[in-house]
Amino acid sequence: MKRLVVLLIFAGCALGSESAIAGQVAAADTVKKDTINIWVPTMVTGLNVSQIAFSNWTQGGSNALAWTLTANVGYDYKGETWGLQNHLKAAYGRTKLGSQGSITTDNTLFLENVVTYNIGWATNPFFSNTIITTVTQGYSYSSSTPVLIADFFDPGYVTQSLGFSYSKLSFMTTRLGLAAQEIFVNKYRQYTDGVKAFTIQAGLESVTQAKFQLADNILFTSGLRLFTRFNSLDVWDVRWDNLIVAKVSSFINVNFNYLLVYQKDQSLRTQMKEGLQLGATYTIF
Repeated sequence: MKRLVVLLIFAGCALGSESAIAGQVAAADTVKKDTINIWVPTMVTGLNVSQIAFSNWTQGGSNALAWTLTANVGYDYKGETWGLQNHLKAAYGRTKLGSQGSITTDNTLFLENVVTYNIGWATNPFFSNTIITTVTQGYSYSSSTPVLIADFFDPGYVTQSLGFSYSKLSFMTTRLGLAAQEIFVNKYRQYTDGVKAFTIQAGLESVTQAKFQLADNILFTSGLRLFTRFNSLDVWDVRWDNLIVAKVSSFINVNFNYLLVYQKDQSLRTQMKEGLQLGATYTIF
């Protein structure tokens, strides 16, 4: 550091002009200002389609059409002291097999808002609000007749958390805080206590998000959310969402998604969803 200071002084003397140094300082300040106190919007949409059709085919098979529409929207604010991250993730998909009716294969809505305050520590205080529900009606197809088991905000999970976050690593952020989780239901009250349309639970929430560039055209993202209630600290809700995206061209990509969910009020068994898709994606901004 001392050597750098000496070199700067020597260069200034050689030029014989203080304005050159002032110009360099002003340029550095301009670069710094360009990266703070700004809003950064992102929006990526995708459509994945799978189709097969037969005519006079003697080896068996059935016509099929499957599609999934996805959207990832972000609107973040970067300030010297305050930061705000807004993230919306939605997916909806349907599949039609032969002469059978269409069934829902994807039906997810996730919204997260996080406010952070930079106090100059290794960790900074934050406040977050998270909403998880379905886009529209959800059915169980375990029997011959589809059974309606969920709808928009029926149930709806809303969680507020207040604590400290760590974001010094370029590839990972993590936060831990005291949390309150509200569950809203209308018809499907098995997600609360079977009677109430609204319940609130106090506990702890931990959220860790990571992003790795595995190759120039391959990106891996992972998010792990944990929530436990003070009255049952030995039981944790788990939501582990993983996505690998391989970009084939400007508009075509291959993505593999693996989602693991354990939530006792929904099922005593671990829920898993896996999808491998080839489709079109478009970055709006």
